[in-house]
Amino acid sequence: MNTTETSTVNHPVVSKERWVAERKTLLAREKELTHLRDQIARERRALPWERIEKDYVFDAPEGRRALADLFEGRRQLLVQHFMLGPGWEQGCPSCSYMADHTDGMNVHLAHRDVTFVAISRAPLAEIERFRRRMRWQFKWVSSNGSDFNYDFGVSFTPEEVAKGKLHYNYGEWPLAGEEWPGISVFYKDDAGDVFHTYSTYGRGVEVMMGTYNLLDLTPKGRDENAGQGMAWVRHHDRYEPAPAARPAAAAGSSCH
Repeated sequence: MNTTETSTVNHPVVSKERWVAERKTLLAREKELTHLRDQIARERRALPWERIEKDYVFDAPEGRRALADLFEGRRQLLVQHFMLGPGWEQGCPSCSYMADHTDGMNVHLAHRDVTFVAISRAPLAEIERFRRRMRWQFKWVSSNGSDFNYDFGVSFTPEEVAKGKLHYNYGEWPLAGEEWPGISVFYKDDAGDVFHTYSTYGRGVEVMMGTYNLLDLTPKGRDENAGQGMAWVRHHDRYEPAPAARPAAAAGSSCH
């Protein structure tokens, strides 16, 4: 069911005074959400850390790199687990939608002691081919041949997939597939030890999707059909031309 028409067709139209009154009511709820988000962020930072004991090594454009090397001199590392498996012609459209937001954020992240890197299981040559096509500049390395993706719950063996249920997002996941999205965060201390501080999966990865935050401000919202979610998303070089603007539906009768 498309929910757009229920929110834009025959929508109430009111006086300025009534509009401001209702906007203030919503503002109070928005402030509650802001304060809750701040509280959850504090709880997130208070989570205990997990020491990384395994020696993960990645293929990077400049050569083989350990996990500790990916920090590039900073203390914090933010990883996008990008769905691009070995032999895939192209990366996941939804992961690409996430990644489209990255290059503009990178300079700001760096000034807050954060290095961003995307990690995929595809070999580096396949990653580089797709990265060049998409014209992205962020660092992207290959975990091919290591346990990294499996240990952080974003890649699954054919045997696991064949069982029909995966352990993903800290619970049972009913959908099949060898690759799933995620974001993980790491910290490196003065001794060079690396710690896993946080991971999020499923809809948690929407934190990277700034476009969604803006769409959520508009009358039509995300304009997605129920049950189809991100089916509308394309690689940014694969969209058809944006449709021409259509005449807006007549507003409903005024309600004073």
